[in-house]
Amino acid sequence: MDALSQQIRRAAAECGFDAVGFTSAAVPETLRERLMRFISLGRHGEMGWLEDRASQRAHPQSLWPDAKSVIMLGMNYGPDTDPLDALKEKSNGVISVYAQNRDYHDLVKKRLKRLARQLVEDTGTELKVFVDTAPVMEKPLAAQSGLGWQGKHTNLVSRDFGSWLFLGAIFTAIEIQPDEPARDNCGSCQDCLDICPTNAFPAPYQLDARRCISYLTIEHSGPIPSEFRTAMGNRIYGCDDCLAACPWNKFASNAREQAFHARDELRSPDLRELAGLDDANFRTLFSGSPVKRTGRNRFVRNVMIAIGNSADKTLLDVVIDRLKDENPLVRGAAIWALSRLSPERFNEAKSQYAPEECEEGVQAEWNQQNV
Repeated sequence: MDALSQQIRRAAAECGFDAVGFTSAAVPETLRERLMRFISLGRHGEMGWLEDRASQRAHPQSLWPDAKSVIMLGMNYGPDTDPLDALKEKSNGVISVYAQNRDYHDLVKKRLKRLARQLVEDTGTELKVFVDTAPVMEKPLAAQSGLGWQGKHTNLVSRDFGSWLFLGAIFTAIEIQPDEPARDNCGSCQDCLDICPTNAFPAPYQLDARRCISYLTIEHSGPIPSEFRTAMGNRIYGCDDCLAACPWNKFASNAREQAFHARDELRSPDLRELAGLDDANFRTLFSGSPVKRTGRNRFVRNVMIAIGNSADKTLLDVVIDRLKDENPLVRGAAIWALSRLSPERFNEAKSQYAPEECEEGVQAEWNQQNV
């Protein structure tokens, strides 16, 4: 390890990063081909930004021609409980571990900028910082820099932190001695593939985002497709199943950064309370949280699906309230939830709410439920 690498590692640790590695500002042709195949098969769904800037994502130097090396950094956000346990509490919602407190983009970017200022002072290099909001292949670059390997679920796996690393990147105009890429240690294990409730992995190391609950609850803008609703269970924002199932988590540790510890009100929130959120209360509850980006209507849509899966008839009143919601996306999900909780009340409501007078999508929900 050269002196510059050692210096950067020390500075990164002082800035609060748990992992650091170095690689060249390029990715192998095989990874570019994998990205293009993913897009050509339409597996990115509604995430048009992946397709629009695919060429930059596949060629780091097309994003910034002066880039020579990439410093990849990780912050541990390991949970203090097993995320799979929350799936048993059917009257409560499950929010992905990464979104149970502050938005990591903000905190990681602050730390990156602090480290970047120090690098500029020490070396005079030009550089750019990125945290998941630019066309950067963070996971492949992290694997190249030795932070971990991309598992069969396509996510990064670390020997030291398991599944729980937030990633950030600093592109530099100086050459830094690269680290050895991480070796794939998945072996014959496919726990991450087997646990997926929607069969979102066509094959090991391949993801069809259109079937992924994280995609469906966050990125997908329309009604949740019928084939995935039951499988969603009580997941209302994201899904950690494939991450939590990884045996390498036996080496994981709890996040040391307080901002990554779960807020009590987001750890296992009550579905009844969430179902009643209007836009203002939604924004207040999720202020500073990544959940806020979904918007109230998509989020309450997810809550209605979770209630429909809860078998908790004490929630019937909040479902019936949402049949009058101003947003058709929410009303459609409430119709499905009502059909699951009480066929009798569903038939009563169907005659009361005159489906033939509803918007096309809501009308379809009334007519599609066989109760």
